[in-house]
Amino acid sequence: MGIVEKKNKATEYHLGLLKAKLARYRAQLLEPASKSGPAGVGFDVQKSGDARVALIGFPSVGKSTLLSKATNTASETAAYEFTTLTAIPGVIEYQGARIQLLDLPGIVEGASQGRGRGRQVVATAKTADVILVMLDATKSEEQRTLLEHELDAVGIRLNKRRPDVVFKRKTTGGLNTTVKLTKTDEKTIRTILASYKLHNCDVMIREDITTDEFIDVLIGTRKYIPCLYVYNKIDAISLEQVDKLARTDHTVVISCELDLNLDYLIDRIWESLGLVKVYTKKRGVRPDLSDPVCLRKGATVEDVCIGIHRSLAANFRYGLVWSGRSSKFSPHAQKVSLNHQVQDEDVVSIFTK
Repeated sequence: MGIVEKKNKATEYHLGLLKAKLARYRAQLLEPASKSGPAGVGFDVQKSGDARVALIGFPSVGKSTLLSKATNTASETAAYEFTTLTAIPGVIEYQGARIQLLDLPGIVEGASQGRGRGRQVVATAKTADVILVMLDATKSEEQRTLLEHELDAVGIRLNKRRPDVVFKRKTTGGLNTTVKLTKTDEKTIRTILASYKLHNCDVMIREDITTDEFIDVLIGTRKYIPCLYVYNKIDAISLEQVDKLARTDHTVVISCELDLNLDYLIDRIWESLGLVKVYTKKRGVRPDLSDPVCLRKGATVEDVCIGIHRSLAANFRYGLVWSGRSSKFSPHAQKVSLNHQVQDEDVVSIFTK
């Protein structure tokens, strides 16, 4: 091994240790042990509907206008900064599903350190199933970078999945990897564990992760949330610029002023939520397609029971599934158990004891 390579490995090792310490201090600052103190006005909004979508952006990007047009909810709007001072909830009605859209106060740079009530904003964003980062298409890309930085600083990971690492505290144990680590090494990981006073634990690493990703797993409070970047005011830029933005991953271009592309935005929100709609059917009656039970992908018949009424699961005898992709014998009913996995647009009948 050459001198330069040894130096690089030593730098990576010390940098990893430094990052681990910084991550721990930040977590302590953002989530103090004491929960005392008054909550921010308007931020204690009860989660309702089938899912929550948080609307985040700098002041004057059109968040309030989008909320009012997408949900028919009145929000204080004006063409100057800081018009929204509290979190304003609205409800998007989508094919029978109810999606709560939460307009959060405009973020300012330094929000993750508490500026401009930013800590309350980003803490509320952690409760969302999808985040809409609303941007002004007439301004530079720096606004997007700054917002991503503020959210990343409080442990929100946009459009990322949790690393495939299993971590358990034990009295004995060891470090196991099923892939070759090229972005970090075992020495760095063991030192990071020691810095958290974790000398005995069982760690299984099943993908080639970075030092930062391992620290995220160790901290345990990171939120991995789907995100759409919504560029407003496209009526004020060239068609070439609109085309370039629209082709960017996880991006939707709109004009709230001219009502352009708002229906497509709502379609993309639904797609990002990853929900399935399941319809219920009583014996001898056609299914009610106007009032679906909305569930996460991978949900089972037991989840359908709980979504209707908790007592159904305890008294469950069997279920029948029609027409959806999970029914092998469609259009005829398939008799199923509680652990049968449902798919989008399945029709389900529940029979109890």
